[in-house]
Amino acid sequence: MPIYEYRCPNGHLFELFQRIGDAPPDVCETCGEGPVERVLYPVAVHFKGSGFYSTDYGRGSRKREDPSKDGAEPKKADKPEKKEKAAEA
Repeated sequence: MPIYEYRCPNGHLFELFQRIGDAPPDVCETCGEGPVERVLYPVAVHFKGSGFYSTDYGRGSRKREDPSKDGAEPKKADKPEKKEKAAEA
Protein backbone atom coordinates (compact mmCIF):
# COMPACT_ATOMS: atom_id res chain seq x y z
CA MET A 1 0.00 0.00 0.00
CA PRO A 2 1.42 3.37 -1.00
CA ILE A 3 1.72 6.49 1.10
CA TYR A 4 -0.09 9.52 -0.32
CA GLU A 5 0.54 13.12 0.62
CA TYR A 6 -2.35 15.60 0.81
CA ARG A 7 -2.56 19.39 1.18
CA CYS A 8 -5.45 21.31 2.74
CA PRO A 9 -6.57 24.85 1.76
CA ASN A 10 -4.66 26.24 4.79
CA GLY A 11 -1.37 24.75 3.49
CA HIS A 12 -1.01 21.83 5.92
CA LEU A 13 0.64 18.73 4.48
CA PHE A 14 -0.16 15.27 5.79
CA GLU A 15 0.44 11.72 4.65
CA LEU A 16 -1.95 8.77 4.55
CA PHE A 17 -1.07 5.11 4.18
CA GLN A 18 -3.97 3.87 2.04
CA ARG A 19 -4.86 1.59 -0.84
CA ILE A 20 -5.02 2.83 -4.39
CA GLY A 21 -8.77 2.28 -4.58
CA ASP A 22 -9.56 4.07 -1.30
CA ALA A 23 -11.31 7.43 -1.50
CA PRO A 24 -9.25 10.52 -0.60
CA PRO A 25 -10.01 12.13 2.77
CA ASP A 26 -12.64 14.87 2.88
CA VAL A 27 -10.96 17.10 5.47
CA CYS A 28 -7.51 17.91 6.79
CA GLU A 29 -6.31 15.81 9.74
CA THR A 30 -4.64 18.85 11.32
CA CYS A 31 -7.23 21.63 11.07
CA GLY A 32 -10.40 19.95 9.77
CA GLU A 33 -10.69 22.16 6.65
CA GLY A 34 -11.56 20.73 3.29
CA PRO A 35 -11.44 19.80 0.50
CA VAL A 36 -7.92 18.38 0.36
CA GLU A 37 -5.91 17.71 -2.78
CA ARG A 38 -3.35 15.02 -3.48
CA VAL A 39 0.20 16.30 -3.87
CA LEU A 40 2.12 14.84 -6.81
CA TYR A 41 5.88 14.96 -7.15
CA PRO A 42 7.90 14.38 -10.34
CA VAL A 43 9.75 11.11 -10.56
CA ALA A 44 13.53 11.31 -10.76
CA VAL A 45 14.71 9.57 -13.93
CA HIS A 46 18.39 9.14 -14.70
CA PHE A 47 19.45 8.07 -18.17
CA LYS A 48 22.81 6.39 -17.84
CA GLY A 49 24.88 4.65 -20.45
CA SER A 50 24.90 4.86 -24.21
CA GLY A 51 21.84 4.84 -26.40
CA PHE A 52 19.99 7.78 -24.89
CA TYR A 53 21.21 10.51 -27.20
CA SER A 54 20.54 11.10 -30.88
CA THR A 55 24.22 10.64 -31.64
CA ASP A 56 24.23 7.17 -30.09
CA TYR A 57 21.43 5.65 -32.19
CA GLY A 58 22.45 3.16 -34.80
CA ARG A 59 26.09 2.71 -33.89
CA GLY A 60 27.19 -0.64 -35.20
CA SER A 61 23.77 -2.19 -34.87
CA ARG A 62 22.66 -1.59 -38.45
CA LYS A 63 24.62 -3.00 -41.37
CA ARG A 64 24.82 -1.16 -44.65
CA GLU A 65 22.70 -2.64 -47.38
CA ASP A 66 24.31 -4.45 -50.29
CA PRO A 67 23.54 -2.72 -53.61
CA SER A 68 23.12 -6.15 -55.23
CA LYS A 69 20.20 -7.02 -52.93
CA ASP A 70 17.83 -4.49 -54.49
CA GLY A 71 18.21 -6.06 -57.94
CA ALA A 72 20.61 -3.55 -59.42
CA GLU A 73 24.04 -4.79 -60.33
CA PRO A 74 26.91 -2.57 -59.24
CA LYS A 75 28.43 -0.89 -62.28
CA LYS A 76 32.03 -1.73 -63.03
CA ALA A 77 34.09 0.86 -64.80
CA ASP A 78 35.74 -0.61 -67.86
CA LYS A 79 39.11 0.84 -68.71
CA PRO A 80 39.65 0.11 -72.40
CA GLU A 81 41.96 3.10 -72.75
CA LYS A 82 44.72 1.39 -70.80
CA LYS A 83 44.34 -1.77 -72.84
CA GLU A 84 44.46 0.18 -76.07
CA LYS A 85 47.49 2.17 -74.97
CA ALA A 86 49.24 -0.98 -73.87
CA ALA A 87 48.50 -2.61 -77.25
CA GLU A 88 49.76 0.41 -79.19
CA ALA A 89 53.07 0.65 -77.38
